[in-house]
Amino acid sequence: MSNNKAVVLLSGGLDSATCVAMAKDQGFDVYALSFRYGQRHSVELEAADRVARHLDVIEHKTAEIDLTLFGGSALTDDIDVPKDRDEGEMEADIPVTYVPARNTIFLSFALAYAEVVGAKDIFIGVNALDYSGYPDCRPDFIKSFEETANLGTKVGVTEEERIKIRTPLIDMTKAKIAATGVALGVDYSMTISCYDPDTSGAACGHCDSCLLRQKGFHEAGLADPTRYQA
Repeated sequence: MSNNKAVVLLSGGLDSATCVAMAKDQGFDVYALSFRYGQRHSVELEAADRVARHLDVIEHKTAEIDLTLFGGSALTDDIDVPKDRDEGEMEADIPVTYVPARNTIFLSFALAYAEVVGAKDIFIGVNALDYSGYPDCRPDFIKSFEETANLGTKVGVTEEERIKIRTPLIDMTKAKIAATGVALGVDYSMTISCYDPDTSGAACGHCDSCLLRQKGFHEAGLADPTRYQA
């Protein structure tokens, strides 16, 4: 094993699975991190386990936190998930599927994990194109968190090499992401991106995330392997 280690946030969806594959392709030994945070379904964690095994990561941990304590999101509270919206509606405002401060929390956990395993690189699958307007997916946020990471850790203040927050998907369309993952051997039938799947793990096909995923596969000329609800 090399010393080229990276922590990769793995949700079980299209973007994070692609991130794992890209990190491995760049020569990193991947330590994957997922979260059971009180989200309305556990099927994404089952998907994350499948992806971690499929892509042969060094280690895969799932952190337990409870963001239902605060709620405020359709993913952690009794709020309906928006369905069948066009891209104009998706881009009009920050949607109710935004989980307050989620990426800040997730990156903080990833930073702690990285310090322990000796990783200087953290991958997160945020995307500034074909996304649903989340403020914590923007380049300015990532740059700011990277500065915080290097100011607030032992590694950041005692070693010359800086901690890097890597966002390889930031300027990629969903079509480019899907095509890249396929080229790197990702089996997207193992993943799920849906905000409102049923208990069997079938995607709803109507939420913002499902619609963006469908658009990506279509524009890439690829078959969508997602199992949708009848």
